[in-house]
Amino acid sequence: MKDLKVTKEELIEKAKKPAQDAMKMHPYYKGKIEIVPKCVIRDINDFAIWYTPGVAEPCMEIYRNPEKVYEYTNKANMVGIVSDGTRVLGLGDIGPMAGLPVMEGKALLFKYLGGVDAFPICLDTKDPDEIIRTVKIISPVFGGINLEDIENPKCFYILERLRAESPIPVWHDDQQGTAAVTLAGLINALKIVKKKIEDAKITMIGIGAANVCIVRMLIKAGADPKKIIVVDSKGILNRKRDDIKPANKEKLEFCRMTNGENRDGGTEEAMKGQDVVIALSKPGPDVIQKSWISAMADNAIVFVCANPIPEMWPWDAKEAGARIVATGRSDFPNQVNNSVGFPAIFRGTLDVMARTITDEMCIAAAYELARCAEDKGIHEDYLLPTMDEWEIFPREAVAVAKMAMKQGVARLKIDEKELFKMAETKIKRARDEVGLLMDKGIIAPYKE
Repeated sequence: MKDLKVTKEELIEKAKKPAQDAMKMHPYYKGKIEIVPKCVIRDINDFAIWYTPGVAEPCMEIYRNPEKVYEYTNKANMVGIVSDGTRVLGLGDIGPMAGLPVMEGKALLFKYLGGVDAFPICLDTKDPDEIIRTVKIISPVFGGINLEDIENPKCFYILERLRAESPIPVWHDDQQGTAAVTLAGLINALKIVKKKIEDAKITMIGIGAANVCIVRMLIKAGADPKKIIVVDSKGILNRKRDDIKPANKEKLEFCRMTNGENRDGGTEEAMKGQDVVIALSKPGPDVIQKSWISAMADNAIVFVCANPIPEMWPWDAKEAGARIVATGRSDFPNQVNNSVGFPAIFRGTLDVMARTITDEMCIAAAYELARCAEDKGIHEDYLLPTMDEWEIFPREAVAVAKMAMKQGVARLKIDEKELFKMAETKIKRARDEVGLLMDKGIIAPYKE
């Protein structure tokens, strides 16, 4: 027991290190992204091609045929990361400026993992209609919009409106991205414990943007809504609840369609006898108790994914009897990380110029992501590929693009082999570019 205590202390110290390093390296580099040219500049005369007078001809060609903008500019590979800073990680409403480091980090991941050029757009407004209007009027620049860290419930309203009204694909990564990667992890976890998704009894702790979409996607992937129990801050959602406002239509819908046994109580009662717990609630580590894990079914699957600290430490969940534990952190096994989802999902979306990103496209990504891990050999500490397995991203992108074409939301029809080659080339180029800049010292090595 003494050795176990030492191990826990070491793990806790390890968990603190990323934050400590971040406080040194962010001011050292003064941010994480910049804009660099992608065209040749052989000498100063080339500016006559790229700018005036030569640029007038591409401008007029786009004026005559607006679809040419995808061919003559970077629009086809450009994503805007839009946030109002009201729900940043597990930090809450810290505002647009304090959220900027997260959005810069998102742009970095888009580029390095998906070959997608992305730019942070942090808005100094909390008005959902103003956010919608802003996204619509900046859409000529972008091939897609990634909504990020916008509070519940307005995030649902914003996404619903923009998906209906925007000419380019708009998604909310905290909804569809988290749901896709969570589904991928659960697919493989259920394989390990030899249970089927349609039979699994699942408890969802927290009813923010992520869990709302996870429930929706789980049901589309085959989960039985009557076997799903959802818990908010006041307890289990059931048909007795009369405290939910009409504006919160997602909660009201779950009160009607989930929890077939009409179970009542709080988180402890919601976890009894369940096969799976998926928590995206509030940072821990003592939000979920060990005794609650012990009361779950045999071979329990526990996803504790709050950031920056999970609802409970994974070693505590294991001690309590959980067979498989996942978190949102890269320094623990089984990271449920959007970063293995959104870069490839947007890569596939952009490559076929899809008009939207459907749940079915995300489910296709989830199953391909699960297959990528299965090809390497899944086990209790390896449910999902990690970010350094770069070969997964082209595969995932192709799965998304194929579903977009199947559903009729893609502007382009492209052969599967060509899609893979396109995605692989763009992603490899982005990684090679960073490597070259580091080798040449243009990106300077970090020094204490």
